[in-house]
Amino acid sequence: MPRPFPGLRLGYAGKLALAAALPLALAVGGIGWLVLQQSRTAAAREIAALEDQLTAAKREELRNYAALARGAISAIHGPAAFDDEDAKARALQILSAMTYGRDGYFFVFDYDGTALAAPRRTELIGRRWHDLTDTEGTSVTAQLIDLAREGGGYHSFLWQRPSTGEEGRVISYVIGLQDWRWAIGTGIFVDDILAAAAAARTEAQARVRETFLWIGAIAALALGAVFATGLALAMRERRRAEAARRALTGRIVDAQEEERTRVARELHDSISQMLVGVRYALDLARRRLDRGDPRAAGSLRDGIAGLGRATQEVRRISRDLRPGALDDLGLGPALKSLLEEFGARTGTQVAFETVVFRNRLSEEARVALYRIAQEALTNIERHSGARRVAMKLHGTRRGAVLRIEDDGRGLAAARSAEGRATGLGLRNMRERAERLGGTLAAGSRGRGTTVEAVLPLRHILPAAAPSAEGLPVAAE
Repeated sequence: MPRPFPGLRLGYAGKLALAAALPLALAVGGIGWLVLQQSRTAAAREIAALEDQLTAAKREELRNYAALARGAISAIHGPAAFDDEDAKARALQILSAMTYGRDGYFFVFDYDGTALAAPRRTELIGRRWHDLTDTEGTSVTAQLIDLAREGGGYHSFLWQRPSTGEEGRVISYVIGLQDWRWAIGTGIFVDDILAAAAAARTEAQARVRETFLWIGAIAALALGAVFATGLALAMRERRRAEAARRALTGRIVDAQEEERTRVARELHDSISQMLVGVRYALDLARRRLDRGDPRAAGSLRDGIAGLGRATQEVRRISRDLRPGALDDLGLGPALKSLLEEFGARTGTQVAFETVVFRNRLSEEARVALYRIAQEALTNIERHSGARRVAMKLHGTRRGAVLRIEDDGRGLAAARSAEGRATGLGLRNMRERAERLGGTLAAGSRGRGTTVEAVLPLRHILPAAAPSAEGLPVAAE
């Protein structure tokens, strides 16, 4: 039998090298496959987390819009009878005027499926759409009405954009007015979420392909070191995946902060002004009606008072999403206002102490410390049963320090009372601090809990001028 390679003569060393190279090549192939699978899994988790975060933000935005719509007509709906057609007409007028963005509006169906309000799809009004389905066959109106009968809920379907006429995926949230048999809701198109996920998936696939090609090239050039190289690549890919996860978490947090700022500005600049305008219109109607039927005056006065409360509620929501004091006055006044509002709401005795930072903290540090304080106060309100809360903001040689103490039942007792291991709030606070290179510590000694967040000195900006007040440094 002829030899496959007549000119090739392998000695013992060559055969041994070939025998050693073969399992190494198999090891390289196995490592390459493992890295490929791990990269795909990590990318899939990151993309799923991105979609979940963005979808959750959209759902919360929808709930806020629905609450705003209900508050806008509560003064009319509350005292009205189930057959008060005048009250229904005024409520529909208010809801029809409440539009936002390019495509946002509020729709109203009665429980028979008749469209009562759809300001950017006026061709739907007055017709019965109970059996309406989208192009995929998903029930639209009937499902929305069923959710409204149950009190409210989310529904996703395909719908035409009013601005372009193109079809897109929308998430809708609907609430029900049972006495009027109305389903009131609004929707947000989520094409941007799908596009972001698709772009992230494409990028991840490209990164995986690039990684696999690098592994193959290294294996072809140096089979003798393929095992060590494979391990090094695996560790490098793990570090890259971890760095990508941290960067993605940072982008999500930044996106949430930007979204809160945008929604706060929109609520204050558009919805609040619109409600004030409606208030003036109702006041004018009251004066005109006073010259006619005197019984209408009482209802209109109630409507004016309700719209005033709605305006205040819009401003409160705006402050919660992005407190104006944080941008206008700085972190100290914003934290003081947050703590005082917490004390007024819960009846807890509060104390606040700070130094004058003179806007010496970076923007991301101010936001992080404010959100940490928000989360800590939320945990105290929900779990601790504290009667006294003290907050201190100051600077040390370590950096900016925020310290929050309460006299509640402590972490261990709170976990025992909840019947489960609480800690999601603490993990969120810790991740915020660690993202900026800081630390967060929480502990209890018997009763009471202490939470201390420290951000490094690099987040304390230099003074703008020699006369500017510096950051006092406390002795450690």
